[in-house]
Amino acid sequence: IDLGVMVPPEKILQAAQEHQVDVLGLSGLITPSLDEMIHIAKEMERMNMHIPLLIGGATTSRAHTAVKIDPEYSGAVMHVSDASRAVGVSSKLLSSEGPTYVLQEKASLEKVREGYAKQRERKALVPFEFAQQNKPKLVFDKTTVVTPKFIGSRQMHHIAVGDVIPYIDWTPFFQTWQLFGKYPRILEDNLVGEEAQKLFKDAQAMLRDIKKGRWLTLKAAYGIFPANSSGEEIKLGENGDLGSFYALRQTGEKSKFQSLADFVAPETILQDYVGCFAVTAGLDIEGPLKRFEEAMDDYNALMLKALADRLAEALAEYLHLRMRREFWGYAPDEQLANDDLTAEKYRGIRPAPGYPACPDHQDKETIFGLLNAEEIGMSLTESLAMYPAASVSGYYFAHPESKYFAVGKLAKDQVEAYAAMRGISLELAEKWLAPNLNY
Repeated sequence: IDLGVMVPPEKILQAAQEHQVDVLGLSGLITPSLDEMIHIAKEMERMNMHIPLLIGGATTSRAHTAVKIDPEYSGAVMHVSDASRAVGVSSKLLSSEGPTYVLQEKASLEKVREGYAKQRERKALVPFEFAQQNKPKLVFDKTTVVTPKFIGSRQMHHIAVGDVIPYIDWTPFFQTWQLFGKYPRILEDNLVGEEAQKLFKDAQAMLRDIKKGRWLTLKAAYGIFPANSSGEEIKLGENGDLGSFYALRQTGEKSKFQSLADFVAPETILQDYVGCFAVTAGLDIEGPLKRFEEAMDDYNALMLKALADRLAEALAEYLHLRMRREFWGYAPDEQLANDDLTAEKYRGIRPAPGYPACPDHQDKETIFGLLNAEEIGMSLTESLAMYPAASVSGYYFAHPESKYFAVGKLAKDQVEAYAAMRGISLELAEKWLAPNLNY
């Protein structure tokens, strides 16, 4: 029984009981989904359920399953690394080997918890105030701060799929199918090359169908706004009248104590700017997807979803390129090959809320509001997942020294300061930052 995406926990549990299912599977695409999984495990225990619980999806891990989910449910909890393994795992659970399999997995997850506990003990963090005092010192002047060609937000409603295809990064596409290797070398790989070639050929055929049949509609919204930093807050507009983005700082002993706010000039120096974007390649996907699903064609259904995801990422790459060259214009003479784009050799970065440099998803609400993203068919769920699923959103930072980094673990002193800065409760801040908490 497929309940679809973005389904409330209560509906999942109700359906599991009504249909007397043998196995319950949960898949999470963004970090807030992890909390929903924990909640469902707790509810299953409270309701005295005994069916196996399968955990999978892009944001899940064996460690998180062991540490956060398994302790909440006395029944079988299995982390399934990819959908293709779900049938085999389920069959084994429901066979005569099931009880032994569950005991072995429980013992294995306990070992993962023990290892995780030892690892956490070694996470040495400096005080948040110390990290702020020793943050990187960047230069802000006319050579590093470029006045944009426009201020405000714009939208693109008619983007040709053919214009975006050249920017597809194919390596993650193969990873979706559990084929690991860098494109294009993977096509000649001794172990998986033949399978990769077949998959790539099928993908090219479907891309032609997508273009010819207009299966997918691609749209984008983007904007550039006056901005200055004040501590970890990036104020937009005139002293924050357009809202703010909120950054987190590295506090690991061996880190550089970086924050995204470092890439924006303090309000006492000069006027700076920050951009943001929201793009989707998932509009109108329901029609062709329904045809594949009704025909029980799981292969092409998965192929379409995978290509929509790749096109969304490619559209983000395409838009960022035009932002650097034209719309903002801080790199008008940039000439980079596709491999260089994939390797992020350009000036500036486009991190996304929920990713290592900015693990909190809440800034998506500000981005969507600034860009009027609903006008291009995009929306956010209560857990801040984007709809359509094949969508990307994020920020634009243009400083020459801006680089990607991971915030890493967070101590309570920074989380308390972050909650106060955002004007939210500590409990809510801890909910959104749960995977990064070091306490």
